[in-house]
Amino acid sequence: MKKMNLKGLTSDEIEHLVISQGEKRFRANQLFAWIYRRNALTFEEMTDISKGFRSKLNEVAEIGQLKLVRTVQSNLTKTQKFLFELPDGHRIETVLMEEELRLTACLSTQVGCALGCSFCATARLGFHRNLEAWEIVDQLLAVKRLSGKNPTNVVIMGMGEPFLNYENVIKACHLLNHPDGAAISHRKIVISTSGIVPRIVQYADEKQPFKLAISLNAPTGIQRSKIMPINKKYPLEKLMDAVKYYAQRSRLRVTFEYILLKGFNDRPEDAIQLKKLVQGLRCKINLIPLNPVHQRDPQPDEVRINQFYAYFREFPAVVSVRWSKGTDIEAACGQLAARD
Repeated sequence: MKKMNLKGLTSDEIEHLVISQGEKRFRANQLFAWIYRRNALTFEEMTDISKGFRSKLNEVAEIGQLKLVRTVQSNLTKTQKFLFELPDGHRIETVLMEEELRLTACLSTQVGCALGCSFCATARLGFHRNLEAWEIVDQLLAVKRLSGKNPTNVVIMGMGEPFLNYENVIKACHLLNHPDGAAISHRKIVISTSGIVPRIVQYADEKQPFKLAISLNAPTGIQRSKIMPINKKYPLEKLMDAVKYYAQRSRLRVTFEYILLKGFNDRPEDAIQLKKLVQGLRCKINLIPLNPVHQRDPQPDEVRINQFYAYFREFPAVVSVRWSKGTDIEAACGQLAARD
């Protein structure tokens, strides 16, 4: 009989298991805390649970864990990249970024990606499968164990399109947010999407508490379609309608991620068009200089980046240039590819 993996289960699901084994409900709280807060890997570690119940658990359940293949430390910044192997042999990457008082874990949600964005290394892998909720959660737990540090922030911006794995991503975020577990504040969990319109609307209707980021990267639909094929299925106009709906329903600020590609979307006319596109929205814009995947990739220089940024000096939204961390170990935005 295949054992049940307790990692990835909610407190209610664990309670159901505990009761089915003839134990009292409070044991579920103990189990949940051991798995998600104390980061236990075996039932033997759970010293406040009776030996008899631990023996029962060993017969019917297990605590899943990702297998570490390699850790790489950046020589330029306090950034680490972790290569993990999943139970079926597939591999994913997770990044830990340290800056002042913030320690951010960037988690993956899929093995590969089906969306084919031209500036992203993950896209070149193609799509293999969605990650289970526990595989998303355990990236954070594994990073905590391996680094000896407690991440303060989580960004769902690693390999894959989170909103094409919607249910597992939302479940994982709630587990990471749970006060008896990792207890990451919902204000410090950000989910990024390239523009899966129906899921953005669903996210708004469900009033999910986590922050939303949109991978925009172009100020017009014509430009966006050239670098992001998803724009053909969900055009920019419909995407912006969904974003406005979300902003109205949630009353939260939306973050737009805008990767700067030299000579393509970093011209004065692009800045003017981008301002028009987001005008009136309570938002934040992160300008991200392209992190090259190939030497021929059109990376703008610092002068060009500053010229583009200058167009937003009087703009009411928060606009900043986000210099990526870990480019020397291919851990920056768009560079994750789970290479051996």
